[in-house]
Amino acid sequence: MNFEGSIRWLYSFKKYGSKLGLERISYLVEQLGNPQNTIKIIHVTGTNGKGSVCKFIGSILQKAGYNVGVYISPHLQRFSERIVVNNEEISEEDVVLLVEKIKPVVDDMIKQNNAPTFFEVVTAMAFQFFSNCTVDFAVVEVGLGGRFDATNVVNPLVSVITNVSLEHTNYLGEDIKSIAFEKAGIIKESVPVVTAAKNDARDVIKKIAKEKNAHTTIIDRNHWQRLPYNMNYQEFLIQGAFNDYTVKTALLGEYQGENIALAVFTIEQLQMNGVYLTECDILEGISTAFNPGRMEIISEEPTVLLEGAHNPVGMEMLKKTLEEDFDYNRLVLLIGILKDKNIQKMLSTIAPISDIIIVTKSNNVRACEPEALKNAVEKIGYKKDLFIEDSIPKAIKHAKSMANKNDIICISGSLFTVGEARSYFVNLSKEAIRC
Repeated sequence: MNFEGSIRWLYSFKKYGSKLGLERISYLVEQLGNPQNTIKIIHVTGTNGKGSVCKFIGSILQKAGYNVGVYISPHLQRFSERIVVNNEEISEEDVVLLVEKIKPVVDDMIKQNNAPTFFEVVTAMAFQFFSNCTVDFAVVEVGLGGRFDATNVVNPLVSVITNVSLEHTNYLGEDIKSIAFEKAGIIKESVPVVTAAKNDARDVIKKIAKEKNAHTTIIDRNHWQRLPYNMNYQEFLIQGAFNDYTVKTALLGEYQGENIALAVFTIEQLQMNGVYLTECDILEGISTAFNPGRMEIISEEPTVLLEGAHNPVGMEMLKKTLEEDFDYNRLVLLIGILKDKNIQKMLSTIAPISDIIIVTKSNNVRACEPEALKNAVEKIGYKKDLFIEDSIPKAIKHAKSMANKNDIICISGSLFTVGEARSYFVNLSKEAIRC
C-alpha cells in the first residue's frame, strides 16, 4: 500500500464518527504490545488552549535536548501534522509502515463487528511511532473529553486540564460540572494535576484529584502578567513555583499568558520528578514555540489573521484580542463554522465588531451551509455588509478585493476553515517565489 492508499484507508473510518469508550483502543494497543507504556507522557485536555500548551511543553523539552513526540488533533493542512517528533512531521513512508502493521488488527476487529474509529486508529499509530522513535517524552492532546477518549490508555507523568467551558454537550454533558467530570477522567492515581479551570469545574477537578491522591496545582490570574506587547510578539511575567520567568512569545493574544503558565508549572512538576530542565530551556522553549492557525498573521497590507476559534469562549478571546491588541480601520470577518457548534452564540460575539462579514464553508462534511450562517448573522440584527461565498478560496479573494491596506481580514470559526485558508496563502507564497 502506498501513502495515498494508506490515507484513504484511514479516512474510511471517518464514517464511524466519534464513539467514546476505551474497549476498542485498549484492544488495538494490546495487539501492538502496548507501545504507550514504553513512553513518558504528559497528557493534556481542556476546552481551549490544549494545542498551544502542548506546543509550549514540547518545545521546552526539546530545547533541553530531549527526544520529544507531540500528538495533536485535528490537523490544519496535512495529516502528518498530528504526529511529530522533534518538530519533524511523520514521513509518508512511516505512515505506510504503521498502516501495514495495524491493518491486520483492525481488519480482525471489523470482522468481529467492533470497528474502531479514525481517531482510535491514528492514536494507536502515534503511540507505536513514538515507541519506535524511542522518544524521551510524548506530549499527548486529548481528542474529545477525557475519561473515554482514546488517548486515556496512558499512564502520564503529569495530567494537564487547561480550562473547561460548554462544548460537545451531546457527548460530554449539558453543564459545566458534567463536562469537568469527563475531562477530569484523565487524572490517574498519585499523578500530579495542573489546571486553569475555574469555579464549578475547578471544584470537580479538585475533588476527583483528591480521591486519587493526585496533587493539584491551580493556575489563576495571579500566576501571570502581560508585559510589553505588539503585533509581532508579547512578553509575560510568569510566577512559577521555583522562579519568576520573563518570557517572550510570537503567539499573540493575552490569553497565551495562561497557556504559558500551564506549561511552566507542568515543566516544574517534571523537575520535581527528577527531569533535568533549566530556566534557559523554559525561556528558549517558549520563545520558539509555534502553533499555526492560532492568532497567526499570515499576510500583511492588509493584515490577514488566522484564528481557529471554534466555540463561544474561543470567540470571546478572539474579540478581546482584536479590540485590545490590533490597530485597524475595518474588520473584514471571513467565517465558516461546523454545524454542530453553538453558531448563534459564536456569531453574536464576533459579528457586532465586524464591518464586513463573508460567510463560507470548508470542505469538511460537518461544515454549516453559508446560507444558514447568513440567516444566523441576520437573526442577531447585523445591518452592515454581508456576503456569501461557497468556498474558502472564493471567500478570501472576495475579502481581499474589499479590504484596504489598513483593514484587517480575520479568518475564523473552525480549524478546518483556517486550515484551508492557510493552505491557500502558503500556496500563494510559493507561487510568488517561483515567479
